[in-house]
This record gives sequence, structure tokens and C-alpha cells, in this order.
Amino acid sequence: MEAKTRQNVLTAFVGEAKAYFRLLAYAEKADEEQEPQIALLFRAIAEAERVHATRQLNLVKDILVKDTDTNLEASFQREKTVSENTYPDFIKDAEDEGETAAVLAFSHARDAEAYHAKLYERAIYHVIKNVVKAYHVCQVCGYVTDKKIPKKCPVCGAPPEKFKTVGEV
Repeated sequence: MEAKTRQNVLTAFVGEAKAYFRLLAYAEKADEEQEPQIALLFRAIAEAERVHATRQLNLVKDILVKDTDTNLEASFQREKTVSENTYPDFIKDAEDEGETAAVLAFSHARDAEAYHAKLYERAIYHVIKNVVKAYHVCQVCGYVTDKKIPKKCPVCGAPPEKFKTVGEV
């Protein structure tokens, strides 16, 4: 694929993925406002945007998706960068502007991303290979554990019922 087209496909993928989540948020708001037909419309269009994003991702998959070892290393490096550099900068800016809700959201994300990096690192060193049957994801902050669901999330303090299990139960 030529460079300009490749960049356009990547840009379109990001836009469609964002639209998918934005439309789901719109649907939730329409539900809150007791507008079920509008919520349904937003969900249907969100699904269409997911289709678009998937098609575009498939066009550039060879650029973005490599072998598993490479994907693990890249994921590990991204999580380290975002937890050690990106989110601390975001937190500082939000603190400077007095945006306490954003500070909390960014802090939770930073801490959860650090845990994600540790999980990827364990996978890189084959510590978890063929051992983990399920992960538990905090639906408040995004913390992930391969241990049993904690009594409270170590990042945000959420109770056990706020965890979603991914994998075998």
C-alpha cells in the first residue's frame, strides 16, 4: 500500500474506532433521557462504525500486527510509556487547571497501565504461559489481575462486584 493511502487508512481507522465509542455513549445518554428509538439508532450506527474500523484495520493489519513476541514487546513498551510519561503529563496539566475528576481518571489509568505492563512483562518471560485461565478487569479503572478478584481494587478501591472476568470462570 502506498504511503498516503496507508496513512489515510490509519487515520480512518482511528476516526471510526472513536465514532464507535462516542455513539455508544450517545446511546447511553438517550437511554437516560428515555429516548429508546434514538438510543437504538445510535447503537446501530455504532455497529456500522465498528464494521468500518474492522475493515480498515484489516487493510493495515500487516503494518500493525506482527508475531506474538513482537506484539507483546510493543504492548509492554506502550504501557510503560503511557504510565511513565503520558499520564503523568496529563495529570500535571489537569492539576494545574484544577480538574480533579480528570486527575482521578488519569491517575487510575496511569496506575492500571503500570499493572498492564507488568502482565505483559510476565508474558514476555513466559511466566504466565499455559497457566492463566482468566483475567479479572475492574470496570471502574481498568486494573487487570490474573489472580482471584481482590476484596477491593488496588488502584481505585472498587468492590469485587465491579470486576468483569475475561476467560474461563
